[in-house]
Amino acid sequence: MRAAVVAGLGSWLPPRVVTNDELTARLDTTDEWIRTRIGVATRHVVEPGMATSDLSVEAARRALRSAGVPGAGGVVLATTTPDRPCPATAPEIASRLGLVDVPAFDIAAVCTGFVYGLGVGAGLISSGIVESLVVIGGDAYSTILNPQDRTTSVIFGDGAGAVVLRAGSPDEPGALGPFDLGSDGELSDLITVPAGGSRQRSSRDVVPHGDKFFQMEGREVFANAVTRMAAASRAAIKRSGWVTSDVDRVVAHQANTRILDAVSEELGVPREKFISNITEVGNTSAASIPLALAHGVRVGELRAGQKVLLTAFGGGLTWGATTLVWPDVSLAD
Repeated sequence: MRAAVVAGLGSWLPPRVVTNDELTARLDTTDEWIRTRIGVATRHVVEPGMATSDLSVEAARRALRSAGVPGAGGVVLATTTPDRPCPATAPEIASRLGLVDVPAFDIAAVCTGFVYGLGVGAGLISSGIVESLVVIGGDAYSTILNPQDRTTSVIFGDGAGAVVLRAGSPDEPGALGPFDLGSDGELSDLITVPAGGSRQRSSRDVVPHGDKFFQMEGREVFANAVTRMAAASRAAIKRSGWVTSDVDRVVAHQANTRILDAVSEELGVPREKFISNITEVGNTSAASIPLALAHGVRVGELRAGQKVLLTAFGGGLTWGATTLVWPDVSLAD
């Protein structure tokens, strides 16, 4: 049996850092409120003219160097903020990486996008369509936020993370385990950008200013995020032949610290097993999990041989989880 194995890891954050103090100078909020309610102190944001592809190319280059390979057999980009509505951003990324005539496409599953991307990548490799693949989670969320909306502007940051997957065997370190993926489109309005799509464009109505920006129903999202991430995690753990106490590290979508606390309690996994970097980077949507993985390796919290659970929740609604034994992977500059 062929399996998809994590062979390289890379991340990149845009240089510009926005502190809570910079936001509180123009919004009706405080540093204390942001830290206690969301858990964010700083976030990175793109400079004018910088796009998701720029973040993603840098993260992918680092992942390829980490894997010690010059290229890969394809590119999957998970993003909510493509460079343009048409065409997809992944082919341009592949071209800039020097990858010629390879499959490249985008996945839109919001904050669950990277886990979905891993699942798609595992399928492409296990079926023999490709021998290797770069899976990227990249988002420039600052470009779709209403700068006057304190409920969203304080939460999100920009960045990209990537892994290189290669064909291998299911019993080696780094092999992706069983997946549990799901969605509930009846709740699609809980996380949305109302304007810009075919539904709004075909109506020919005047677009309210706020509909051009990201919108979220925080209370309902919180409840669904905790329930869905915990359920998907239990399913993935069971399908892996593990029990909850086997899990050494949890890398969950960095939505906010209260959601991470609640998922920890719901799963019965101690909070100290959760790797988190939300304080420094905020909620980076599809980039969240690979950026947290890179953080864990960098600070020594994520080590070879540990049993790792990945779990995420996002708009759609979408959710998913998978497991792996962490391989001996080093970060490249």
